[in-house]
Amino acid sequence: MPRSARKRSRSGIYHIILRGVNQQTIFEDYQDKRRFLETLSRFKEISKYQIFSYCLMNNHVHLLIKEVEEEISLAMKRISSSYVFWYNEKYERSGHLFQERFKSESVESRDYFFTVLRYIHQNPLKAGLVKDVFSSRWTSVNEYIDHTNIIDIDFALNHISPDRKKAIEMYIEYMKQTNEDQCLEDRVRERRSDIEVREYLLQLGVFNTSSLQKMDKESRNAILTRLKTLNGVSIRQLARITGVSKSVIQRVQ
Repeated sequence: MPRSARKRSRSGIYHIILRGVNQQTIFEDYQDKRRFLETLSRFKEISKYQIFSYCLMNNHVHLLIKEVEEEISLAMKRISSSYVFWYNEKYERSGHLFQERFKSESVESRDYFFTVLRYIHQNPLKAGLVKDVFSSRWTSVNEYIDHTNIIDIDFALNHISPDRKKAIEMYIEYMKQTNEDQCLEDRVRERRSDIEVREYLLQLGVFNTSSLQKMDKESRNAILTRLKTLNGVSIRQLARITGVSKSVIQRVQ
């Protein structure tokens, strides 16, 4: 059965999810994430798209992007092909890395644009990976406030206020708001890397497995309970990282 044609956005703006085939991890370490951002930046010069936000998760990427001179499907093909070639060379593998067809939704109104902008930036926060939206290292949330790298900030900030200082202040408040935003979903279960789980432990004040194991039972179990609420972690993984037996972790409520 032929695939249906991708719905064209009247504004040229799309929310895109690019994810690993069969839930595969696409970023093994920070170097991989930096490489993907470099690839986004390089092809921005070639394909002339605009980027309004990004979020790099363990096995998928969110982008809020506008096609300008080149159709978004071709731009995404350039980005994914380049990154996969580099990734396969690095890890001495071959074959596909990304799911064949990226997911997308049209973003055609001002209100929905800002909903998607916040949704993408809050992804790590809602996944329990960071303590606040501005702590995330792998989203573009802070490019609107501090140093701009690859994000086109003028479109969003000019829609907020012609006064740039006021626009940034209002942007910050909007990004912090709790919400139940519903956008294009990545319905494949996110699998956390060991690095992400250890980073979360650091946020909870646990600097090594020894300190966790030396805690009194109540404090230790409180930490384990928090870990178990993370999406995409397994009991086996938590046992390996914490040094606490699987049976103990399973009993913690």
